[in-house]
Amino acid sequence: MNSLPDMGFKVMLWVCPFVSPDSDVYRELEDKNYLIQEATGDNNPLIVRWWNGASAVLDFTNPGAVAWYSEQLRRLSDTYGVEGFKFDAGDSYFYDQPLKSFKDVSPNEHTLTFQKFGLDYPLNEYRASWKMGGQPLAQRLHDKGHNWDDLQMLIPQMLLQGLIGYPFNAPDMIGGGEFGSFLNLDAVDQELIVRSAQVHALMPMMQFSVAPWRVLDKEHLEAVQKSVELREQYLPVIMDLVQQASENGEPIVRPMEYDFPGEGFHNIKDQFMLGPDILVAPVLQPGVSSRMVSLPKGEWTWKGKTFRGGNRVEVKAELNELPVFQRN
Repeated sequence: MNSLPDMGFKVMLWVCPFVSPDSDVYRELEDKNYLIQEATGDNNPLIVRWWNGASAVLDFTNPGAVAWYSEQLRRLSDTYGVEGFKFDAGDSYFYDQPLKSFKDVSPNEHTLTFQKFGLDYPLNEYRASWKMGGQPLAQRLHDKGHNWDDLQMLIPQMLLQGLIGYPFNAPDMIGGGEFGSFLNLDAVDQELIVRSAQVHALMPMMQFSVAPWRVLDKEHLEAVQKSVELREQYLPVIMDLVQQASENGEPIVRPMEYDFPGEGFHNIKDQFMLGPDILVAPVLQPGVSSRMVSLPKGEWTWKGKTFRGGNRVEVKAELNELPVFQRN
């Protein structure tokens, strides 16, 4: 069987700054004082709860701990052809308690030390960042649930990230939720996954939390496939904007107000601009096949029909359709 790199995939691994207790690695790091400690003075490693377990926390203010972690990732790269890493966790709230570390820094600075470490890898992705705007990194939104309320958060939060210096961003996982959300197929909202895929389609990154063919019927799977095909169509535009963002820091996806200031679009949270000339208006409500779209002044085209801007128009958007307007 061919390896993933042989098949043309770039492989990234999911890592975090935590170490499982009662393991050989834990005891090695404890002996070397590479773990953050409780503030009691008894040299006991601090244990935090994260996701579905309890872990010790690697001290990234300690140069020795940084060198040790770097060696582990280098071995993965050399042995298995791993090209990058998803640096999960590192949020400041893990450090917002009495603790003792190699350097006495704030909770936010603990986050920063872990995030700076990740910049050594050309392919990276972060969940938590502080003072990292303008850096060559991919930043995703905080975890989203498998529900329509969280779907409606994607656009405003993505737009905000771009404005504060994180243009290479990802709206978490398509459909929201982690793998546990998809174990009971009867509880999976297939329409939500489709509409979520459409939101992601023209964002800088598109990520699935579960293989769609495992949880979707034929109609919904074909709708998701169509959104992926739409992304392929617009990929040259997205990559041009990525290149521009690397040079001038401009957002890739933008609020309406960014490109059309003073036209009353400052409260628009359910549509966005992909660059200055492409307007994207996903459906974010369940059980509907149309939506209102606010068009700036000028002429805009979708599905071969031209719309005069400067007003709101209602457009049909069936399950497999994402309204995308091109400025003429």
